[in-house]
Amino acid sequence: MDRTHLWHPLFFILITLATVFPAAAGFAAEPELPAGPEVATAMQPNQDRSNLPGVTAAQTPSPEPPRPPRTVPKPGPVPLPILPALPRYEDTAFYAPTAVPHGKVVQATYKNYAGKEKRMHVYLPADYETKTDARYPVLYLNHGGGEDDAKWTATDPVKGGGHTHNILDNLIAGGKARPMIVVMPDTRELASRLPPTPGQLDDCSREYLQDIIPYVDSHYRTKATRENRALGGLSMGGFVVMNTGLAHLDTFGELYVYSSGYFPEQLTAVEASFKTVLQDPKTNDVLLRVPLYMAEGETDIALKNGQATLAIFNRYGLRNFWVLSSGGHEWKNWRRYLWQTAQIMFPDSAH
Repeated sequence: MDRTHLWHPLFFILITLATVFPAAAGFAAEPELPAGPEVATAMQPNQDRSNLPGVTAAQTPSPEPPRPPRTVPKPGPVPLPILPALPRYEDTAFYAPTAVPHGKVVQATYKNYAGKEKRMHVYLPADYETKTDARYPVLYLNHGGGEDDAKWTATDPVKGGGHTHNILDNLIAGGKARPMIVVMPDTRELASRLPPTPGQLDDCSREYLQDIIPYVDSHYRTKATRENRALGGLSMGGFVVMNTGLAHLDTFGELYVYSSGYFPEQLTAVEASFKTVLQDPKTNDVLLRVPLYMAEGETDIALKNGQATLAIFNRYGLRNFWVLSSGGHEWKNWRRYLWQTAQIMFPDSAH
């Protein structure tokens, strides 16, 4: 027997009950939302949530404290020089002898504070002997470990060398570098990988301050002021730059570190040694005429040490030029670094 027609009345009865009495029929009705502005479709970033349904005062976030005003760094004591791009790794033209006026390299000897006779190499620019009334700024340039004062002017294609005189001759003749004297002392038994003890002179600093600089200022026509003295060095000579230079900014106004940096076990002592200098606003505002320069090759054995050392300087906001080049711990880089930095040295030194 077909009973399909008997379900129709019951079906309509259930529909009616569900509409009039939803709970009784087993259906839960959706709660009605309150009308009016209390209902927000989207919260605004700074909207007060305390008067919203279901939100208690404990859940209301505290307003953000006002931010302190940010300090705008001051510019350096002279206009910031533009650091030129490095020559290509394979380039040799920038240090090749060319048909330009040539300076000369002389050797000089002096007796140090311990009574030992020491030698230095000195580069004099091409016009040194003709402009007899002119005075010159001085770059003190330090060799690496296992080398001596002759290495920066060596030109041996096998053993390597700095070709310093050729680099300076070409730059000065092209108007890209100021005429300067370059002093290359022998620091083999003086340079130290350890940071200096504050208030004490290490052997290298003592020889520089008591012997090397006084000798140079008394024997050559130098501009004998800190603004006209720069200190540079590669590898072991980079420690001379930091230990002697950064600790004595009353004597040197520019610092150039090539392929060097303190070893990990010395970093705590490094920060303690230089903390006073790094915290002093005058270091950036007055003393460093050009930002401290550090350069390393991407395959340089000193790269990690240099980065860790620079990280300390950066924590204190020390103005610096950081250069990462191709190549490693080698003369192909150090010649390029000298070529690059000689062009920004002594920016306000009139010849």
